Amino acid sequence: MIATNTSRSNEQTGRKKQAAQEYEQQAERLGFKSSQDGGIEHGALEAKFVTAQDPIVETANGARLPAVPTDEALKLNRLKDEMEGRDPSERPPLVAGSREAKDGTVHGAQPSSSSPEADDEDENGSTLRHSSPPMVTSPLFPPLPMYGPPSFLRTIQCYFFRLLAAMLSFCFLMVLLLGSAFTSIPLMFRHIWIRLNFQDPDARRPFYHEETRRKQARKEAANAWQTQPKGASRSLSTSDASDNGHPQDDEHPPLAGGPDPLLCDAAYYARRVGLNMEEFDVQTEDGFTIRLWHVYDPYDQSPARPDARRQRSASIFRKGFAAQGRANGTSGHQHRDGQRRYPVLLMPGLLQSGGAYCCNDDDSLAFFLTKSGFDVWIGNNRCGFEPKHNLLEYGDPRMWAWNIRQMGVLDLPAFISRVLSETGFEKLGLVCHSQGTTETFVALAKEQRPDIGNKISVFCALAPAVYAGSLIRKIHFKFMKLINPAMFRLIFGIHAFIPFMMTMHAWLPARLYGAMGYRIFSFMFDWSDDRWERDIRNRMFQFAPTYVSAESMRWWLGRECFAKQKCILATRSEGELEDEEDEEEDLHMSRAPNAQGQTEIPCLHERHHHAEHGKHAWYDENAPPFAFWIAGSDDLVDGNRLLRRFNRGREPHVNLVHQKVIPEYEHLDVLWAMDSIDKVGKEVKDVLWKTAPSHDRGICRVPSGCAEPAS
Repeated sequence: MIATNTSRSNEQTGRKKQAAQEYEQQAERLGFKSSQDGGIEHGALEAKFVTAQDPIVETANGARLPAVPTDEALKLNRLKDEMEGRDPSERPPLVAGSREAKDGTVHGAQPSSSSPEADDEDENGSTLRHSSPPMVTSPLFPPLPMYGPPSFLRTIQCYFFRLLAAMLSFCFLMVLLLGSAFTSIPLMFRHIWIRLNFQDPDARRPFYHEETRRKQARKEAANAWQTQPKGASRSLSTSDASDNGHPQDDEHPPLAGGPDPLLCDAAYYARRVGLNMEEFDVQTEDGFTIRLWHVYDPYDQSPARPDARRQRSASIFRKGFAAQGRANGTSGHQHRDGQRRYPVLLMPGLLQSGGAYCCNDDDSLAFFLTKSGFDVWIGNNRCGFEPKHNLLEYGDPRMWAWNIRQMGVLDLPAFISRVLSETGFEKLGLVCHSQGTTETFVALAKEQRPDIGNKISVFCALAPAVYAGSLIRKIHFKFMKLINPAMFRLIFGIHAFIPFMMTMHAWLPARLYGAMGYRIFSFMFDWSDDRWERDIRNRMFQFAPTYVSAESMRWWLGRECFAKQKCILATRSEGELEDEEDEEEDLHMSRAPNAQGQTEIPCLHERHHHAEHGKHAWYDENAPPFAFWIAGSDDLVDGNRLLRRFNRGREPHVNLVHQKVIPEYEHLDVLWAMDSIDKVGKEVKDVLWKTAPSHDRGICRVPSGCAEPAS
């Protein structure tokens, strides 16, 4: 009996030793540095699952590394449990959301066909040869490549990739530049011909007279600013404000002025309209630092202390966050009930920063909402103008192993959590443009992270990017779609996408850079500035482009994902099935006679219709109300098809509280058109207020132009 117990004890000890050895190897494989480089404290300790598809590696010193394949994370945790004598089955089970599409595709976390032990033969995954994703991938979100800790060989390979991709992507950029130059030649000759006929070519612009008036007014304001006595109206003073701290006549005297120097500084443009801005560092759950801007009225609120703007723990929605925000938050503690401002978060589009909401003077959406009475916060895209991670550096390919799904599932919740903890509210209004809407549509899907919908009072989507438009067939997009993933990485690298764009941003004169940026983007996306104020057009392009990962652009334009499927949450075959279904339904309804023998189209929102179409819904009951503003002349994305999906009852759990198609608008006109405040901004303001929780409306000031809350 004693011999049997001894044998079992020795066997268990042997298993623990074996598990400890394997755990050490796996921890090094997933860690920040190898043990030879002194990376013991940065070795992987455990995998934390944000969602069933998003394991985050936590290192021994508490830092975090970006997501790794699920099988690798499960293997790390299993070995850790075996080493410490715990039963791995005692861990809480992973709640994996999924949904089945009309074509039979299952979206969401799925077990891999390969076992964790299959990778035991690899030593540490230190070379790029072992980092390639599997050939069979998900139709919507292929797995990202996995890069282990740096080694000498991998470092050499990374430098080679960066050098080769820099040259090849520069050539691609030059092709775009030459293409934009050649396509501008006919326009140039047309303008010359008009001027030879003693006419003004700009007179045909739709807002020509208003542009002329604003240009003159801006010139007069700049002259007045330069000639006024030193110090007058350049800071808050008792002459500018009434006894309660608000500007007299509800005005906002400018805090900066003079000729526009074309700065990549949103705070400067806020001061030009009498507001101000402060920047917060937000840490995502996978260790990235992203920038959050807070627009505030300096006559109504004081800025936060520098230490309060630093990044906090990566944990989000911590217990009691709203109460703590009311007591200690940047905005929460400064106003009593009845004078609070309802929080709004703005998210920008692809290659954009939050400055896209701040470059139109008083017609900027961020400034308009702030002056209307909201507490406005602006998120920025991952890496932005200054890539930053708590461990990784620019040259590490792990810094760039992310795409749109990580931005939605990890970045967006981090922004929402920080805003709510600073304002003391349980929910906020979310306004997104283009790629910002994509992040949100992806994050709210029931197989991703639908619970964040409970923190959003309404999702306002401007030019929503869900279905691809006709521009996807342009030659430069076709080129990216035709090349295979290996060739894509060879041309565009495994780090930032065409980093030379950021070099141009830093080196070129601001006016030249702005003009060149408009021409290149106009050539790529068929945009025009017809409805923008041309006098400040160069200012608009000081805030773009920003850093973006090559993997993210591969998701948008590569041969596997959006460019192929034509949708962010449905495969191409599913879209074709829905088109056929709609055509049959339209044909059937057009032939349905009424009581008088005349044809009529019955209501599309009957209960049986919802039940039939809702079987394959993208969203569940956690989804907040949605509101859409569609640019009718937008060839980049197809907003009308998105409206059709919702109006056909395919999303029975979503309350579409507002929808509007603006026929003449292009993709960026929803932000930059001279009449965008009248056609978009005022409606966004009303929707934000009407959908705010009744309790919050009771403790907040009523935004200007909005109705009082019902008693």
